[in-house]
Amino acid sequence: VQLQAYGGGLVQAGGFLRLSCAASGRTFSDSTMGWFRQAPGKEREFVGAIRWNDGRTRHAESVKGRFTVSRDRAKKTGYLQMDSLKPEDTAVYYCAARTGWKVGTPYADEFAYWGQGTQVTVSS
Repeated sequence: VQLQAYGGGLVQAGGFLRLSCAASGRTFSDSTMGWFRQAPGKEREFVGAIRWNDGRTRHAESVKGRFTVSRDRAKKTGYLQMDSLKPEDTAVYYCAARTGWKVGTPYADEFAYWGQGTQVTVSS
């Protein structure tokens, strides 16, 4: 599976961005696309995830109500809509993929496939 993330950039606080993650290559009967972020000096943290088959989602508490994960199965593309951005959302954002769906909070090391990351910078 190859993942290509794009859509990052510089935005003012309160603004919005939409990240995209295009998937290609091998497909699985049941899979999850996840979004993670990593700020300088911090651990990579979970942001949101979507089960590819049925569209069920999970979002981190820190972004719930502001960020929304979605996907377009026909385009094999996942999305992370980020609204009401805050300076603390500044990070490199990654999309990732794994087989199956986890009921609890996903962890980065559970994902076998990763995109290259895209920088999101929110100015105050």
